[in-house]
Amino acid sequence: MSLNVLFVGGTGQISLPCVELAVEAGHRVTVFNRGRSAETLPAGVETIIGDMKDPAVYGALGDRRFDVVCQFMLFTPEEMDEDIRVFSGKTGQYIFISSASVYEKPAQHYVITEKTPTVNPYWPYSQRKIAAEAKLKAAKDLPFTIVRPSHTVRNGLPSMMNDGDLTARRMLAGKPVLVCGDGTSPWTLTRSVDLAKPFVGLFGKDAALGEDFHITADRGHGWDQIYRAIAKGLGVEAKIVHVPTETLVRYNAEWEGPLMGDKTWAALFDNSKVKRVAGNFACAEDLDTILAESLRHLKLRLAKPAPDTAAADSLIDRIAAEQSALGA
Repeated sequence: MSLNVLFVGGTGQISLPCVELAVEAGHRVTVFNRGRSAETLPAGVETIIGDMKDPAVYGALGDRRFDVVCQFMLFTPEEMDEDIRVFSGKTGQYIFISSASVYEKPAQHYVITEKTPTVNPYWPYSQRKIAAEAKLKAAKDLPFTIVRPSHTVRNGLPSMMNDGDLTARRMLAGKPVLVCGDGTSPWTLTRSVDLAKPFVGLFGKDAALGEDFHITADRGHGWDQIYRAIAKGLGVEAKIVHVPTETLVRYNAEWEGPLMGDKTWAALFDNSKVKRVAGNFACAEDLDTILAESLRHLKLRLAKPAPDTAAADSLIDRIAAEQSALGA
């Protein structure tokens, strides 16, 4: 069945492969964004250039009456209020891309399901997503599906609390990189291209309405494994310094959200719910395969002038030196 589908976003880390697969599946696809990305959209995609903050332009999208609206660019409950105004009564399925970071930290069960409570006391990003979800669930006449990706990779390089490119540049320079804890907690990385299949599989499914789903790989890797795989892809050695999470947050309070609110904890997911509705799917499990596209994009960026990271480098050097000196 061909559906008329709107993507708000559509060229991002997660959304672009979803757009590509939606077109391949025969859906009529429109992308609304600010038109600033250099990514190439598939042939046949209608592009509307605009800003969500422009009520006239954005509000007109509701009058198009799309069968499915995929909202990748909503991060606050206030933005959800506007989407409820624009799309209520005007679409058959509104899909909100939330985040798996909304789940309780630490989780009380070693495998996360959609029944895991959504409580994150550490990270404002996750708290705003939780509040937006609550607004959506309370809305009238807006059939919804909530999708919660976990750490999903395509062009970006995974890192614990820094820009992934900074981590890679430090590896290439022979400098130490930081891992919180002992680097063994399992963490789930999912390729965007693997997420796309079940995501598009939710389109138009009555069983998906009023439901929330996470979409992730089925296995995890320790952060030491992840960093060593990145270093391997760069042809260097990862010089890892392990630092307790609480210590890192003392050095930089802004790391509390990404660490205590997300990456400090083990993250393994049960995907049986989405598989029942969207169909079975498999994700890459080998780290070399998972990281291949991210490393390819990284190497393109490395060919360009490096950004100024002196302040971040100085802090990491200091932390690594002081941690390494303990007990010496």
